Amino acid sequence: MKNKFSVYLLLILLLLIASSAVARAQDPTVAQENREIGSSLGLWTGLPFLGILLSIALFPLFAPHFWHRWYPLVALAWAVLFAVPFIHAYDSVAIEKILEVYFTDYFPFIILLWALFTISGGILVRGTLAGNPIVNSLLLLIGTGIASWIGTTGASMLLIRPLIRTNAKRRNKTHLIVFFIFLVSNIGGSLSPLGDPPLFLGFIHGVPFFWTFNLLPEMAFLSLILLVLFFCLDSYFYLRERRKELPTVEETHVPLQIVGLNNLKFLGGVIAGVLLSGIWHGPSINVLGVGVPLQNIARDVILLAMGAQSLRRTPREIRRENQFTWGPIAEVGFLFAGIFMTIIPVIEILKAGEHGALAGLIRLANEPAHYFWLTGFLSSFLDNAPTYLTFFNTALGSLSLDEPTMRTAMRLAHEARVEQFGPEVAAHIDSFMEILKAIACGAVFMGANTYIGNAPNFMVKSIAEESGIRMPTFISYITHWSLPILIPAFVLMTIFFF
Repeated sequence: MKNKFSVYLLLILLLLIASSAVARAQDPTVAQENREIGSSLGLWTGLPFLGILLSIALFPLFAPHFWHRWYPLVALAWAVLFAVPFIHAYDSVAIEKILEVYFTDYFPFIILLWALFTISGGILVRGTLAGNPIVNSLLLLIGTGIASWIGTTGASMLLIRPLIRTNAKRRNKTHLIVFFIFLVSNIGGSLSPLGDPPLFLGFIHGVPFFWTFNLLPEMAFLSLILLVLFFCLDSYFYLRERRKELPTVEETHVPLQIVGLNNLKFLGGVIAGVLLSGIWHGPSINVLGVGVPLQNIARDVILLAMGAQSLRRTPREIRRENQFTWGPIAEVGFLFAGIFMTIIPVIEILKAGEHGALAGLIRLANEPAHYFWLTGFLSSFLDNAPTYLTFFNTALGSLSLDEPTMRTAMRLAHEARVEQFGPEVAAHIDSFMEILKAIACGAVFMGANTYIGNAPNFMVKSIAEESGIRMPTFISYITHWSLPILIPAFVLMTIFFF
């Protein structure tokens, strides 16, 4: 695995170096004139993205041994299949887009995941916890509660291993992991910009930090439905298992103990680094032709330093007892490197709005319910951060608002002084905030619909499978779990809130 990872990173690095060399050889005026290419891209350019999704869905089902060994090369193949003709057709513009995606999206994304994965892997919960419905429901409730403050990734990595160990002797475990993904890896991150990347993106674009508390009724409604449903389902499996169990010798009770708490300060450092990049607006530095804001570089350096310090200062025995391995983060790194490459044309088409191939879809967004379902559906399969931003800007444009007006009005809204803009603008601001709630809920909540809807989903799945828990395939997860459970809950949410 380590050798594959090194080879894959080397191939990406060679691609970036070659791309930079070509970019410098192009006429910069041509690149500027053709920078907005979304309107010229057809839907067929998203076929490599569809291909990598189908590979994730079908290979583990029909060729599991091949997939387990060669999935990095499969992801690379789809990435190259898109990149080569894209660069041939658009020259330096395509190169700029590829470099931009990796420097502004993929590398910060994987660095954040690596830091949270590494730090949380150094926190070990020891002790005897009964794997019963009450304890499991409490674990899910705690994870849902803290996800908004340490991120869905941080909460997922912190609690997934204790949940698995607590239920080590249970026979039916799949539902535990699936509901964990629903609640902790997605829905729980809706109350602050620290919780999920789309909300952080909104914070950067002027949405007040504590505005996301407006999502509390929707989050509480959905969480309550899922927790009650989980408790009933887990109780059913638990009672059925108890009836089939043979009498066993009572085990020695081990007091509850949490070790590796020094990692909490590194976790705090990660949160501080993320907040810093949203509050401080520094100059941009040119990296291979891409302008990377200085605050983003500072954030990534802080995150890498926090992860490195965690590795250095956490005894290896703790990680060994925690069953910590690099497999899950490596799998996410490989697959999302391919996904971020092949997703480029889809995101560019979305950015083109009514001038792109998805113009019909964009025009459907008129009411909050429309924004909720459109943002949610696309966030289930695409990167939910740019999807959020696309509909964020669509809503502003449809209401004839600009970002500075929105930023000022939302800051004044809690003081009931938004009327100073005049009755028409005040009414538009009110409409925008209702739509923004729908966009935020769709982007955060519906990331639970698929394994790739949010990065922690895939990591939790990988950790569970490493622990011997049989997880549903990509398609089975949708057909057996998210469709019958989440979609009816989202319909109810639409009726009551949107």
